[in-house]
Amino acid sequence: MSVAAEVPPVGALLRTWRERRRFSQQELSNRSRVSTRHLSRVETGKAHPTPEMLMRLSDNLDVPLRDRNRLLLAAGYAPRYQDRKLDDTSIAVVMDGLRRLLDAHLPYPALLLDEHWDIVDANAAVDQLLAGCAPELLEPPINVVRVCLHPDGLAGRIGNRAEWGSHLLRQVNSRADRTHDRRHRELAAEIAGYLGTSDAAASHTGPVTTLEIDVDGAPLRFFSTSATLSTATDATLEGLHLETFLPADEETRRRFDQR
Repeated sequence: MSVAAEVPPVGALLRTWRERRRFSQQELSNRSRVSTRHLSRVETGKAHPTPEMLMRLSDNLDVPLRDRNRLLLAAGYAPRYQDRKLDDTSIAVVMDGLRRLLDAHLPYPALLLDEHWDIVDANAAVDQLLAGCAPELLEPPINVVRVCLHPDGLAGRIGNRAEWGSHLLRQVNSRADRTHDRRHRELAAEIAGYLGTSDAAASHTGPVTTLEIDVDGAPLRFFSTSATLSTATDATLEGLHLETFLPADEETRRRFDQR
């Protein structure tokens, strides 16, 4: 069987994304300025979309770049978005800039993560947080969500494991809902298994959710920020995010400033 024969028709793919976003044809029509009649004909294969129409619909459906390429290919068009390896020389300047941000965040921990929360790079301060984890969890690719909640990872050192675990699970589920990526669903199921039912539903009471972790016998508290490349036109770069940790109390600040 040929590869082309295994690709669903573009109309079926569009309908799948519309249903995933819980949009009616009327709502998507209003958002994208494509008539409901034409949208219906495209979904049923009675009309063929232009590349411009596909991109407009993809924008309104928040379709990830890799899946936009699949839509274009299913319609018989060339893909528009590159999907480079992280060591590709053409994106070296971008990767160098991101790594400089990691170092600029010292003395506090910062990580560059891919779309599945695997560590691409990290600054030296992260080593202090990962100390004591089982060696097999630190074999590349290191998944930071798994390391946080695995019994042989950081779980025993996180003082508010239920709260932090619930926060991570919400993040993974949110990304799974956006991408419908099988690996995101599998990761969400795995970490839910590390949390009890009550843990998974834990709520926070402070202004931000903090990570409370024991480092060298001292309880430290951090809050995190996450940044993405909002201008990415490469599918790999679209999935990258920079996760930085900042002191949530003066004791944590003092200890890391001294280091």
